[in-house]
Amino acid sequence: MMILLWLVGLVLGIAVLAYMRAGLLNSCIAVGVYLLAMTVFSSAHWLVYLVLWALFLGIAIPLNMPDWRRSAISKPLFKWFKKVLPPISDTEQEALEAGTVWWDGELFTGRPDWNKLHSFPKPVLTEEEKAFLDGPVEEVCRMTDEWEVTTELQDLPEPVWQYIRSNGFFGLIIPKEYGGKGFSAYAHSQIAMKLASRSGDLGSTVMVPNSLGPAELLMQFGTEEQKNHYLPRLSDGTDIPCFALTSADAGSDAGAMPDRAVVCKGQWEGKEVIGLSVTWDKRYITLGPVATILGLAFKVYDPEKLLGDEEERGVSLALIPTETPGVEIGNRHFPLNAAFMNGPNSGKDVFIPLSYLIGGEEMIGKGWIMLMNCLSVGRSISLPAGSTGGAKMASMTTGAYARIRRQFGMPIGEFEGIQEALGRIGGNTYVMNAARTMTAGAVDLGEKPSVLSAVVKYHLTERMRQCINDAMDIHGGKGICMGPKNYLGRAYQAVPISITVEGANILTRNMMIFGQGAIRCHPFVLKEMQATQDEDESRALKRFDNLLFEHIGFAVGNASGSFLLALTGARFVKTPGNKHTRRYYQQLSRLAASFATLTDVTMMILGGELKRRERISARLGDVLSNLYMASATLKQYQDQGCPEEDLPFVQWGVEDLLAKTEQAMHEIIHNFPDTRMGVLLRVLVFPLGRHMSPPADSVTAEVAKRLMTPGAARDRLLDGCYQSQDPDDVTGLVNDTLYKVIAADPLEARIGKAIHKKELEIAPGADEVDAAVEAGVITADDAKVIRDARVARDAVIAVDDFTKEEMTPKPRKRKATSAKPA
Repeated sequence: MMILLWLVGLVLGIAVLAYMRAGLLNSCIAVGVYLLAMTVFSSAHWLVYLVLWALFLGIAIPLNMPDWRRSAISKPLFKWFKKVLPPISDTEQEALEAGTVWWDGELFTGRPDWNKLHSFPKPVLTEEEKAFLDGPVEEVCRMTDEWEVTTELQDLPEPVWQYIRSNGFFGLIIPKEYGGKGFSAYAHSQIAMKLASRSGDLGSTVMVPNSLGPAELLMQFGTEEQKNHYLPRLSDGTDIPCFALTSADAGSDAGAMPDRAVVCKGQWEGKEVIGLSVTWDKRYITLGPVATILGLAFKVYDPEKLLGDEEERGVSLALIPTETPGVEIGNRHFPLNAAFMNGPNSGKDVFIPLSYLIGGEEMIGKGWIMLMNCLSVGRSISLPAGSTGGAKMASMTTGAYARIRRQFGMPIGEFEGIQEALGRIGGNTYVMNAARTMTAGAVDLGEKPSVLSAVVKYHLTERMRQCINDAMDIHGGKGICMGPKNYLGRAYQAVPISITVEGANILTRNMMIFGQGAIRCHPFVLKEMQATQDEDESRALKRFDNLLFEHIGFAVGNASGSFLLALTGARFVKTPGNKHTRRYYQQLSRLAASFATLTDVTMMILGGELKRRERISARLGDVLSNLYMASATLKQYQDQGCPEEDLPFVQWGVEDLLAKTEQAMHEIIHNFPDTRMGVLLRVLVFPLGRHMSPPADSVTAEVAKRLMTPGAARDRLLDGCYQSQDPDDVTGLVNDTLYKVIAADPLEARIGKAIHKKELEIAPGADEVDAAVEAGVITADDAKVIRDARVARDAVIAVDDFTKEEMTPKPRKRKATSAKPA
């Protein structure tokens, strides 16, 4: 029995040393001392000691002899690693090199430093940025009517267009020296979110030039001449930009882009110059139909070798005025009844000078890495901001509607089924805002988070979809009848647009988040891959050997951490947080160690096959994403001073993420291609089984209550959302009525109580409010409060109807076709 305890102590001691990452030599010394003490003080058969010492010395001595280790162990593994290394295309290589690693890299270590997380500064607005949000942004939201935009005009009204251009909305990110606002990424996110909370079309129109358009490319890569010419014109709205990337046969596969430019000589401004003959056919280009300047991506070929020895020069980017001869632009797509300008454009053999290339001739062939750097910033801001704006609008209107709408004599928000959906809306909105804020803050710190941009793009658009779906379910008939009184229908119709653009969500989840993150963010994998590419084999082997054994120690440490933290519930991990949140940090520490273990084992077992195992990659991506969003949720709570009334939002968000993380890990292990390894992983990750539960019903009910009740918690959740109080405005009516109903409810209850106690008799056909006044149950002023609330409630739940003539569609103009021969 005693020897068994010594053996258990040995195993646990090794696990603790590995978890503490004590280092190879220190660990060997510690294990040797333990074995010596065990040999001296325990009583066991001499054969046990012989086996233990033989195992220990057989491992410790060779591993601490670098030359022998390098030739006997590292060299064969080096050759194997080069063989199983997944092939990486040029575009994948450029994507890996683009952007930076931030908190995602910390999560990949398996041991996130929570103090480091809290040391990141809380994003704040300058006085100038606040004034712009409170002034021009508020005003343009007030000017915009969604029904007018999407149905009557299929466009923003001309006064709105003019206001956007004259107030510098297209130059939010352009430095002040070029006439722009020079705002921070966080301010840009706040502006985009508020605009989107009012109108998705308004938000899209402003978002694109500031994140997915030429301005960002010019600022990073443009020549001084290009910056001086274009940036002031973009800032004041003289030029409207678009960027054309997507082709019919090459949406997500940029390597298959058919659009091409051939280096040739041609006439330009009366002179023969070397330029490009460009042919393209693009679609889905936002602002394309109204753009004056066209950003364009294409592949460059130099068959006559006018620029050098290379014929294929790679993806390149250019800025082309749309008035250039041969540019075909102006038609529109019709994306799900949305009214933002979007359409195809094309050109055939359009000659442009080399000066039209963004960055000039020296940037030929560098277009993809240019795009990866800029798109990561755009995906970090625009789509997360737009999605969060939509979720906040859903929280504002649906919380109020659930309090206003009554069924069976009570607000529908009192029913548990409605509370369940309201809880999801509020909890998701809190998490989305936290992830949006933290990611925008990273951009302001100088990061270009390529992996995290994919995380927030995918998960925030998906959570927005859930919020809008739940809002529609709660509104019922109010939500499905289109008209000026409907504030949800267009948002519901347009949800798939954000799901589709800037990397379709299926692609993003299955291939991008973990596919890039596993290599880009892992502490060792990218370095090991780079070591194999070193042409000096001796140097490469030495570097690989050092990395390999650091990697092994890292992997064993995480595996030990996963096991030990799961056994102890991570209760001994020192973390920040208060009595309400400390356990969340501890559980995230445990799951981070498990994630690192799953990552290393999966990459080791599957190698290049992982690229084709999209479901495993997607689930690993889900784990990474959930860990990131939970980190952001806790940081937001901390940054806001840990207000007690916000705790249900934090509990709902983090508990939802923890449960989903465990479920994703379970699915990875359950479907692991190597069954034996799957069994081992289950022991390391879930030695005592799974125990993370989704948010409790009581927490969900508290979230729902806060959505229906004006107060500090609701105000913080809706901060940054456009909130009108004008009863003549479609959402202002809902906000105004909420206060009227809350004021009237105690008076309504007083009447009900009097009737129930038979203190108030209502004659058949009599008005109960008048009767209550006559009986002295309420005053005349009270009666006015009740009547105003009832009129307002009726206005909120009313839906639009239309005459037969209004519902008769106009006949579509058909294109003329020539008659076919009989």
